[in-house]
Amino acid sequence: MSHTAPKTPIKQPTDAMNGAASAPKKDTTVNRLWLPSYPAGVPAEADTDAFRSINELFERSVADFPERPACVSMGTSLTYTELDQLATRFASYLRYTAGLAHGARVALIMPNLLQYPIALFGVLRAGCTVVNCNPLYTARELHYQLMDSGAEVVVAFESRALVLQQALEGTEVRHVVITQAGDLLNFPRSIVTNFIIRHVKRMVPAWHIEGAITFQAALQNGAAAPPTTVDVAPEDLAFLQYTGGTTGVPKGAMLTHANLVANLQQAHAWLKPFMWPQQETVLTALPIYHIFALTVSLVFFKIGGNSVLVADPRDIPGLVAEMRRHRITVLMGVNTLFNALLNNAQFAKLDFSAMWLSIGGGMAVQRAVAERWHKVTGRPLIEAYGLTEASPALTANPLDLPTYSGSIGLPLPSTEIVVRDDLGRDLPPGEVGELCARGPQIMKGYWHRPDETAKVMTPDGYLRTGDMASMDRSGWLRIVDRKKDMIIVSGFNIYPNEVEEVVAMHEGVLEVGAVGVADAACGEAVKIVVVRKDLSVTEEQLITHCRRFLTGYKVPRHVQFAESLPKSPIGKILRKELRQFAQA
Repeated sequence: MSHTAPKTPIKQPTDAMNGAASAPKKDTTVNRLWLPSYPAGVPAEADTDAFRSINELFERSVADFPERPACVSMGTSLTYTELDQLATRFASYLRYTAGLAHGARVALIMPNLLQYPIALFGVLRAGCTVVNCNPLYTARELHYQLMDSGAEVVVAFESRALVLQQALEGTEVRHVVITQAGDLLNFPRSIVTNFIIRHVKRMVPAWHIEGAITFQAALQNGAAAPPTTVDVAPEDLAFLQYTGGTTGVPKGAMLTHANLVANLQQAHAWLKPFMWPQQETVLTALPIYHIFALTVSLVFFKIGGNSVLVADPRDIPGLVAEMRRHRITVLMGVNTLFNALLNNAQFAKLDFSAMWLSIGGGMAVQRAVAERWHKVTGRPLIEAYGLTEASPALTANPLDLPTYSGSIGLPLPSTEIVVRDDLGRDLPPGEVGELCARGPQIMKGYWHRPDETAKVMTPDGYLRTGDMASMDRSGWLRIVDRKKDMIIVSGFNIYPNEVEEVVAMHEGVLEVGAVGVADAACGEAVKIVVVRKDLSVTEEQLITHCRRFLTGYKVPRHVQFAESLPKSPIGKILRKELRQFAQA
């Protein structure tokens, strides 16, 4: 069955376009001038109160689609019933064996394996909070997140066990669960996969964590315990999703069950006129620990979709093979991924007749990539926009858009967007200001950071995104520039101060400033401008130093030496001037 667009044509965009935040009453005076531009069948308001929690939504899906495949990884598939049973066992392990209380934090450090959705739904069913961690973190980065979140249980991929071992000292972690890639695969693939990873590819350094158990042991413990039934309220924390800003200190965005349910309901309302329930197969190449992939995955779990989990999206030939193996209808990704696929000779030979939606987020979609994607696949690349603090989606282009628009689209149902100046005044259409958003998907606040929460939440309940944008008279939005100094590499946020702190640790460095510069492969790359204390220090030495303390995508790609850095009278680095200097 093919997907068809609504008959009513849409309007095209014009060129002009913890101290927990309280939930203020909706300001009905906001002129939602974007509503006439909505595609046919998309409502102004989404039913954001349809479910009390993600648990309730998932239980409904299990009841409605018991034998439908929920997810597949490396040839092994789990039905909704099987996923539910395994998640229930893991929840019982957390409550009865690990002894976690309601609201306890559980850190997940895994790529996209079958274990991920099992652990995720198990944590939520136990009434606990998921702390998503990037498996590529260094011990220093992971230690900070474990300390800040107060996680008591960690579930980690074995290849990262040594890093976890180095990060545990001083944390509140009491239980560690280690899993291998093949643990839940069918026999004999499970044995072969684990053998190859451990003994052929040698991806598992020697490690020792006292008391650590296997994922299978955790499931066995849970199976021997009573099924867990925990009443989860809409305002309970579902996720501590770490993000940051110009301070360079990662902060945990407190995303409640109500926030996530609202956002997936908003996204579902946007997608519903085009979707075929129980027939969608989503290629989940983006890691589920990323908020974009997480929420999109939940949307398709709601309608009985099947998620094809890709553990290593950097393996482009393997990714293309998965697309050939499955009838993919939806592909979500970042500009970097789309560009890499286009540069693979086998990708263009695939059958794209079933793939009706390619949606880009996490970073700006480049026009050249979007136009080439349309030419190769016959489908436009649809761009959406959001941020972690908004669970994450705020705007999206209509799905029946015939070509790439260059816009970030229209506000989603039940979302209000205004563009404001530095004094907080709403600007008229066409003027550039800071994009501010309000809606039920906006976070509760930053974990243990009331001061940082106050910086981004306005008295009338709007989230200040830090992005400079304009809105035209039909509601189409365009990002003009970033007010924040954040660098975005392949959809991942990098905070200049964090990079600068690491570089400054080198004994030969006097001063350093980090900025983002244009990069064809990653959208942006990190560049550092260094004032040397020791003139013998080389570019290679600094990059090697950074690799010891930073995840790969945070490591500077470019180094420039200078006699001084541009500064304000009080000694603050003037990043705008620094960026101009670095780009020149």
